Amino acid sequence: MKPERLLLPVLLAAYLAGCSSVGTRPPVADAGAPKKGGYYLDDGPGDNPPADLAAIPDAVPKWEPLHRHANKPYTALGRQYVPQTTEEPYKARGLASWYGRRYHGKATSSGELYDMYGMTAAHPTLPIPSYVRVTNLKNGRSVVLRVNDRGPFKDDRLIDVTYTAAFKLDILRGVTLVEVERVFAEDAPAKGVQIARVEQPVVEPTPLLEPTPLAEAKPLAAVPAAEAAKAAAPGRYLQVGAFGNPTAADDLAARIVRKLGLGVRRVQAGSLHKVQIGPFPSAEALDQASRTIQEAFGIRPLKIELGG
Repeated sequence: MKPERLLLPVLLAAYLAGCSSVGTRPPVADAGAPKKGGYYLDDGPGDNPPADLAAIPDAVPKWEPLHRHANKPYTALGRQYVPQTTEEPYKARGLASWYGRRYHGKATSSGELYDMYGMTAAHPTLPIPSYVRVTNLKNGRSVVLRVNDRGPFKDDRLIDVTYTAAFKLDILRGVTLVEVERVFAEDAPAKGVQIARVEQPVVEPTPLLEPTPLAEAKPLAAVPAAEAAKAAAPGRYLQVGAFGNPTAADDLAARIVRKLGLGVRRVQAGSLHKVQIGPFPSAEALDQASRTIQEAFGIRPLKIELGG
């Protein structure tokens, strides 16, 4: 066998292990208990950190399109991960660690260069990009971070944060129990988060649900599909989601009502809870609303029409 054929599989394996375009930053095969802090192996703080880390501002939630490649299913250390690609809420508790100089200046899963002094995070399955509030459950400190990378890949770890985020959370000395909650641009004020707001045109078809503040929003009563088809006014509708979990459907409906003031209903079809908006008086109004929803929430609605 030719020498170059023997060498090719080795080079290919090395390339795939270090290539961030496959959806993950290079996993650490032996990430045991850290000796000097909550970081991996030969990683650690930089030589010349900024003078005032506490003054570095949190990430500012805003709507961004999902990354074309970083949200595809992938495998790391023999385990398969399926990233979330919807606007569903997320809240979980687990251990947080941080990563520093070993990855500083290297490409993240999003292709952006990792800045250990920025306010970003790595998560195995949250959308890239998305925003989270991370709270240290020992001291109550919290920060808002932008998820732009994949990891950590240890079973007992929930999230990796930057050196600056770890400093502000006071977790530099070791892995720490935290709560991670996804935050959105449109509901950030209710969570005490500064937001970057871009005003969107408001489309106003006939309301089916009175606008209510998200904090006071009550679950919609699910209407069986057959009854909904009879009860609903004939016309054009947009379907913006179908969920197995009715709470997720209610959350999306409440945020749409709060942000855009559109008429929303939830229709139950089997085990799915569909969130629909309408009716719209014309095809032009439906198209305008579809564009508005896509820009505001990153959702491409499905157009449906009910006969009279």
